[in-house]
Amino acid sequence: MKREKPMKVFAGTSNPALAKEIVDYLDVDLGKSVLDQFNDGEIHFYIDENVRGEDVFVIQSGANDANFYLMELFIMIDAFKRASAERITAVVPYYCYARQDWKDRPRVPISARLVADLLEKAGANRVLTMDLHSPQIQGFFSVPVDNLMAAPVLAKYLKTLELKDLTIVSPDAGGVWRARWFAKKMEATLAIIDKRRPAPNVAKVLHVIGDVKDRDVVILDDMVDTGGTLVQSVDALKNTGAKRVFAACTHPVLSGHALEKIEASGLEKLIVTNTILLKEEKLNPTKKIVVLSVAELFGEAIRRINQGSSVSSLFV
Repeated sequence: MKREKPMKVFAGTSNPALAKEIVDYLDVDLGKSVLDQFNDGEIHFYIDENVRGEDVFVIQSGANDANFYLMELFIMIDAFKRASAERITAVVPYYCYARQDWKDRPRVPISARLVADLLEKAGANRVLTMDLHSPQIQGFFSVPVDNLMAAPVLAKYLKTLELKDLTIVSPDAGGVWRARWFAKKMEATLAIIDKRRPAPNVAKVLHVIGDVKDRDVVILDDMVDTGGTLVQSVDALKNTGAKRVFAACTHPVLSGHALEKIEASGLEKLIVTNTILLKEEKLNPTKKIVVLSVAELFGEAIRRINQGSSVSSLFV
């Protein structure tokens, strides 16, 4: 194993619990810094220790208040660049704006590309993230991007449920590649839900392609936001004869009344990871959500990046 270089890990305010788990796995202390705000809302940040020549990792997810957390991340990266850190890796468990990765109509931005440009301009030399909405977003960067997969963590939990006659379901055509890979890993069959999305956060499920009758099914997606697509998918699967319906999603955005929709649906469990912080008071209304930790995956990826070792085995 290659020898570790000097390394320091810092965190923004978006997901302190995940950051703590990651540094515990790495057996290092979280870097010393101060993050606060001026009275007018401007972000104020300074590094409270020397980082010259260090390999710096900055952990910051982008959800709930995505714009604020992105700005916080840009300011932190700029500070490390100006403090002469040798290399700065932006560790972004949930890459926000990833859904806006192409021009789906005239006169719209490609916001996922803009975020990539801003990260590089701020000074990031590398990006570590998980389950990008579209893998090709990696091509928006000119710096290395490692896109981890939560699939091993999700699959490990699902196997404990001992589901019978399992079918993995993609909630749309865009996620078929993800569902097909996962179905192979779980030794399950594959089904697809055909839908149309007439407006942002509005989905209309049409019909199920594939055999789900009298089978246990798991809807697999990269994120769940308002819960509308998920609930409609559950209804479509139940109407087609599915026996038990579960869902597994990496990023629990869960905006608006998503939790209430999920609780009232026929979904047995929604299995998510902690790429986005879910506060206890938000989880109280429902017993259906299971949160799994991806701290070990991120910690091991950070260790290998620091050592200059391969991280490819973490992608499967």
